[in-house]
Amino acid sequence: MRGNKSTLNNFILLGFSSLPGLEGLFFSAFLTIYLLIMIGNVLIIIVTLADQELHNPMCFFLRNLSCLEICYTSVIIPKMLENLLSDDKTMSFISCVFQMSIFLVTGAAECFLLAAMAYDRYVAICQPLHYSLVMSSRVCYGLVAASWLAGIPVQLGQTFLIFTSYFCNSNEINHFFCDIPPLLSLICGDTSINEQIALVEVILLALIPFALIIMSYMCIATTILKMSSVEGRRKAFSTCSSHLMVVVVFYGTGITVYLTPNSSHSLDTDKFLSLFYTVLPALLNPLIYSLRNREVRVALGKLYLCILHSHETNEHNKN
Repeated sequence: MRGNKSTLNNFILLGFSSLPGLEGLFFSAFLTIYLLIMIGNVLIIIVTLADQELHNPMCFFLRNLSCLEICYTSVIIPKMLENLLSDDKTMSFISCVFQMSIFLVTGAAECFLLAAMAYDRYVAICQPLHYSLVMSSRVCYGLVAASWLAGIPVQLGQTFLIFTSYFCNSNEINHFFCDIPPLLSLICGDTSINEQIALVEVILLALIPFALIIMSYMCIATTILKMSSVEGRRKAFSTCSSHLMVVVVFYGTGITVYLTPNSSHSLDTDKFLSLFYTVLPALLNPLIYSLRNREVRVALGKLYLCILHSHETNEHNKN
């Protein structure tokens, strides 16, 4: 039996209100993390655009990955910071719809973009002589466009289905942003259709790209093991390890949340797991790719020297 159709105008994001003594600490920590995310990803975008030596497919994908992470963290973290400081934790119905749709679309885009980056590494290591031909500008732009667009119909459909459902009396979302599992817990009656659609989404938009990543790295591992040079094997593995680290963090926690049946969900557990696939990859990606990529490190050094020289020139002119 489904209740009367909800006329909710807003939701209440409970966030971390169950730990009131730690909200100030959480605010400081997440503000610092958000600033680091913005600085790190903006630097990656600037450096890969400014340095001609970084105008290659991998850095092109990395630049788009940074754009994605700026988008989805900016739609989540600022509202979370506001709620940590304020007693008013309400969020309008429309804002919740917008937040969920952007998060789901960018999350799906990241799944496909990580798969595109794995394919790029596969071609670079397994077919090095054909790399420039296979990974042409046209192919790279096509892969990125497909990554951004692939999840839009399915994810917007899921958002529409959830927000046109019948909600029970409670409007309290036990989460720090509008996500599928906590919103499903507010819907009256049978949510099996929503869960089945969510499962189809996970298979289409997460597991298929993940399977492509696994296949790419199986081929890469086979090729690396056949290399006679130890230095060659080390270098080939080094070019893939940072991407693998990001894939493990992003997929490991995301699949744990979205593949668990709704009846088995602990929303408090999901809340903290969500931090790993929403915040942690966006924080670690710039560090991982800049520290483990020699070309990016060199470009960052050039940028630093350019800024330092500009500052010294300005100081000299003032004197």
